[in-house]
Amino acid sequence: MLKVVDVDVSYGHARVLHGVSLELETGKMLFVVGRNGAGKTTLLKTIVGLLKPLKGSIYFDGGEISGLPPEGLYHVGIRYVNQDKKVFSNLNVRENIEIAAFSSGEPLPQALEKVLAIYPKMKEFLNLKAGQLSGGQRQILLIGQALVGDPKLLLVDEPTQGLAAVVINEVARILQHLKGKVSAIIVEQNLPLVSRLADQVVVLKEGKVVRVLSSAAEIGNTALLEKSL
Repeated sequence: MLKVVDVDVSYGHARVLHGVSLELETGKMLFVVGRNGAGKTTLLKTIVGLLKPLKGSIYFDGGEISGLPPEGLYHVGIRYVNQDKKVFSNLNVRENIEIAAFSSGEPLPQALEKVLAIYPKMKEFLNLKAGQLSGGQRQILLIGQALVGDPKLLLVDEPTQGLAAVVINEVARILQHLKGKVSAIIVEQNLPLVSRLADQVVVLKEGKVVRVLSSAAEIGNTALLEKSL
């Protein structure tokens, strides 16, 4: 499905990723963990085409996608949910979903159905300005929009960052609902959530992959995850 091979990435003269490699199987949920500054967001931005690797290659569905622009990757089925939780604040929720429907070519009724399937309560907010949603509701809206058009790969950056515990549980429920239905790479620092949902965990430290956990026993051991950081 997705293969990242020996990728280096820099911001100016500062090298951020050093020979990063990982592989995601179809239908699996891979979590990337690490301390702040480990290069987690940089990795997602490189996969989605916002940053270009200095060296190395990225393959998706058998073809190389290294250096392709984000709009091209969108149309081959890759969606990116940024950590900033930015929506079109002056548009209502329905109009935000309509933008996703237009971009993907999916009819609006089907797009609405996809969002409401993961969060039925969003129906109450369809006519509300998206800027009036809580941080958690904006996060859920963005995940729902990313599902419009039936993507093959979902990249989600820090979905529970800054959210209250009750909302984290709701986001976790949605991610659980998506397991096996869409391939996903998720950057997350909530280790109990990672232990519960991950099929594979990649640990980044100072821009390098220092550990890959693949067995249920390893992934379910939060003490081992914490020790790996």
